[in-house]
Amino acid sequence: MGKIALIQVDGKMPNLALLQIGQYHLNQGDHIEMYDPFKQKVYEKIYASKIFNFSNYPASFPKNAIVGGTGVDPYGKLPPEIEATVIKKEAWDALYPNFEPNLGFSMKGCRFKCDFCVVPKKEGRPIGFNALEEIMVKDTDKLILLDNDFFGGPNWESVIQEIIAKKIKVCFQQGLNIRIIKPKQAWYLGRTKFWNVSFSARRITFAWDQFKDKKLIERGIDLLVENGVKPYKMQFFVLIGFDSTEQEDLERVEYLRDRGCDVFCMRMMEREHYESDEAMERARQFQRWVNRRQLFKSCTFEEYMK
Repeated sequence: MGKIALIQVDGKMPNLALLQIGQYHLNQGDHIEMYDPFKQKVYEKIYASKIFNFSNYPASFPKNAIVGGTGVDPYGKLPPEIEATVIKKEAWDALYPNFEPNLGFSMKGCRFKCDFCVVPKKEGRPIGFNALEEIMVKDTDKLILLDNDFFGGPNWESVIQEIIAKKIKVCFQQGLNIRIIKPKQAWYLGRTKFWNVSFSARRITFAWDQFKDKKLIERGIDLLVENGVKPYKMQFFVLIGFDSTEQEDLERVEYLRDRGCDVFCMRMMEREHYESDEAMERARQFQRWVNRRQLFKSCTFEEYMK
């Protein structure tokens, strides 16, 4: 029996790749634990996962670690035998004993090919992944789904029917695509116990990435309201700094605010997306103004800048 150590370099959520690696080694009879630098010499193998390319390795990072993740190789994948490993409660208990909800993918891939997103390039077209019974391994009714295109999955209807029937509290953590939501899907959402990621409020997340989708966003909100989903339960991530002007960004966030939706602004971080340093700084301040709720509600962006 070997001792295996795992390192989560970045990210706030438990790392599913590390859990799969850990479960694979448990299945081989090995012992797994989160890396302890004082035990470095006793480990047979050390694995590390890095999600973001801008994250720095800790000073105590071992040089002999096997390093992977999107932050190292956007198109890298786990070995097939590990990718096929189903995570069980024993891996959760060993690596993330204090994380309460169940977490996983019911599908992978995406129908779209957005320039700013790596998912379709890495995962391809939508495919079914884990059944709910393979994800719901803990004694809790809370579930965080990491699906990037839930309604694009081939089994979405049976999955959401099971969620409703079992009264599962679900967080669609990556958001749902409101631009192409269908009446049947809106009907199901109106009967789903959806929550935000901390399970502290009834929220369902969408994105408004491009200004040109305004009519589709309006239609989607109307459709959800017709099916009983109140606007204050809708959270929108609004992307700025990609292909929109400041005026278009302003129009989007003010429209959502006027509809009663919750707005959260995300901006492109790279300098190459901005005409000047000043434009990049204004985008940073715009994000700060929107995401600080009291500022967003109490003053205009220009008043804030003054």
